[in-house]
Amino acid sequence: MPLAVVTGGASGIGRSICHHLARHGNPVAIVDIDGEGAERVAKELRGDGARVLACRADTSVRSDVDQAIQMARSEFGPVGILVTSAGVAQFEPFGEITLDSWNRVLAINLTGTFHCVQAALPDMVEARWGRVVMISSSSAQRGAPRMAHYASSKGGVIALSKTLALEYAASGITVNNIAPSSIDTPMVHEWQSAGTLGPIEAMARNIPVGRIGTGDDIAAACAFLCSEDAGYITGQTISVNGGSYVT
Repeated sequence: MPLAVVTGGASGIGRSICHHLARHGNPVAIVDIDGEGAERVAKELRGDGARVLACRADTSVRSDVDQAIQMARSEFGPVGILVTSAGVAQFEPFGEITLDSWNRVLAINLTGTFHCVQAALPDMVEARWGRVVMISSSSAQRGAPRMAHYASSKGGVIALSKTLALEYAASGITVNNIAPSSIDTPMVHEWQSAGTLGPIEAMARNIPVGRIGTGDDIAAACAFLCSEDAGYITGQTISVNGGSYVT
């Protein structure tokens, strides 16, 4: 099974994706700025018999990304699957967003995705097979008040995935993205504790299926897009959102 590199794999959606891909038999490299968290997830996966490596890296720093990808190659061979789940979000009225805040969000969410894909793609081109799944957001599809920098960065991720899908289709590489909405993650709990978001029950009332999503909901879609069965799907945005945004 091909090596899967998952950024942001230490918690939330990324952690769930690591578990799903490991269950499918893929060796997994967990890349996260939280090195201790990445190692905790690696320990979980090793307990289930998975082949796994934890790599601390800031995906906005190219040298960190290159080092992490090389570590993963050295351990498990060429990269066949890349999932870019690392990201950051902030709630700030547009008029109060500083240039530093704008640059930080774009550096992690969009430039970080660029770094990771550019570092991993040569392995896929050489093998003439690969799967890239980027995690965007429904905020990029419908807009998000007080999150102009976040929505813009995730809109860039959607545009990047479409462009790379066209550029690398002839090389046997598919590039898709998943746009989640209202997912139960540690980040959401932090926002609730800070008073930025309301309770889970209130969020669920605005979702047609009657509940907020889980990391496993996103991970199941991701695992499918990484499989052989999804070989004819590329350049697509898969909206895993319980019907809260319908395209």
